Amino acid sequence: MGAPVRIDAMNEGDFAAVASIDPDAKLGLDQLRDERARPWSRLWVGREDGEGVVAFAIVWHVADEVHVLNVATRADRRRRGAGRALVDAVVCYGREQRVSRVLLEVRRSNRAAIALYRGAGFRATGIRSRYYPDDEDAVEMALELDPDTGQSLPRTDDVQLES
Repeated sequence: MGAPVRIDAMNEGDFAAVASIDPDAKLGLDQLRDERARPWSRLWVGREDGEGVVAFAIVWHVADEVHVLNVATRADRRRRGAGRALVDAVVCYGREQRVSRVLLEVRRSNRAAIALYRGAGFRATGIRSRYYPDDEDAVEMALELDPDTGQSLPRTDDVQLES
């Protein structure tokens, strides 16, 4: 495990670091400004002392759902707890806001991310064929929450992930 990760709201001063973490997401300064301006959008960063921004999450809170659009960790800081801290912060936010589910899509080949989400209680609910620009499938995942108590509602996968 790495240094402790502090989760903060993303500010404009974080945008350059965030854009460099996941070049495939093509998040430029204008896109991040636009995203931050949306009333349903929530943006967080994970910081390590001495390292600055090492990870980020972008989610949408619409009605009684939170949809995770992006969680990414700087390549040199992966597998040290930053991604998990952000996922935990997203789930905590969902509980505080009394949502019924947290949803996301993840590349079918991204076993590390799938394991991270499973560890947080998510289950596979579907496959979106050829979802990504390179035609890779996406695995749809969901975490069901009791809006009254915030407790996770355990469920089993609806789809098999093995090829």
